[in-house]
Amino acid sequence: MADTAHEKIRVAVLGASGYTGGEMIRLLLEHPQVELAFLSAERAAGTAVGSSHPWLRNHPKAAGLTFRPLRELADTDIVDVAFGCLPTGTLPEQLPLVADRAKRVLNLGGDFRLHDAKEVSRHYPKTTAHPPLEDFAYYVPELSPGIPDSRFVSLPGCMAVTTIYALYPLFTGDGPLVADRVVVDAKTGSTGGGRGSDEQPAERSGNFRVHKLHGHRHAPEVQQALADFTGAVVDLRFSTHSLDVSRGIMVTAYSELRSGVTSLDVKRAYAKAYVGKPFVRVRPAPKAPQDFPMLKAVTGSNVAEVAVAVRDGQCVTVAALDNLIKGAAGQAIQAMNLIHGFDETAGLPITAVSP
Repeated sequence: MADTAHEKIRVAVLGASGYTGGEMIRLLLEHPQVELAFLSAERAAGTAVGSSHPWLRNHPKAAGLTFRPLRELADTDIVDVAFGCLPTGTLPEQLPLVADRAKRVLNLGGDFRLHDAKEVSRHYPKTTAHPPLEDFAYYVPELSPGIPDSRFVSLPGCMAVTTIYALYPLFTGDGPLVADRVVVDAKTGSTGGGRGSDEQPAERSGNFRVHKLHGHRHAPEVQQALADFTGAVVDLRFSTHSLDVSRGIMVTAYSELRSGVTSLDVKRAYAKAYVGKPFVRVRPAPKAPQDFPMLKAVTGSNVAEVAVAVRDGQCVTVAALDNLIKGAAGQAIQAMNLIHGFDETAGLPITAVSP
């Protein structure tokens, strides 16, 4: 816990040459209480940060930053926080080294999010082969009950957390407002596939296509989170699509109101769920299309927008966020701020970048 508003903590970013790692560096360079102490990248080891992330090369603090192989973390002074931005399946084998040199690990990868052993084996086999030294706490800053005590913390996946923000108000409170079955259609930009994606830009450009209609690994994560946070067992039908944009996620969720539930009940539930939450904004009375959540209102920011519309017993919820910020790096910094007693909003943008 930081003693003063001016005290700095030492931070490592693991997997710093990827899109999420680069966004983590960009945001942390502006954070008033963070010292970037170690940046790992295997293939880019020995090179300057600006060589992998040209958009950072003109920042005065980035000039002296270079990538190092992860094994050199063993020769580094202990850091307060290690952000895991490694490709899925990498951290489980490296966790003993990281745990030895970091007081706390905030993991952005999917390896330690799920509890069910069958789902872990199906979606994250490297986790099964290398189980964690201690349990990871699953943490959504706006919804988790208190600050996690664990040294090891997992942040939610980008499409998962967008869906969780969309559905949580329908299942919390005195009881579910909608029937158990919910259909979700999630659309994501190209950076959701990571820097190692083999999709050619020419094939993505001008296209809108299926990503995965069944079996996406974020589906069990959404069900697990809703059960943990609300007690609801949701019959979730979860499909994903790929957008021709570099960043941003939009989720549309379709559900049916339970008998006796009114439109006003639903609107009140959304307003109550996110009151006082600086980074989840409910659009209260959207009428025109641009009043609803949209990518141009959130990309470049740590804000998630949510809106709901009800007619004839049918409930449609829309949520949007920037997958690299509110769905990854920004959310992890928000968690760090809360864990270390900093201002929750420190170092985090709240306005979008457009056009």
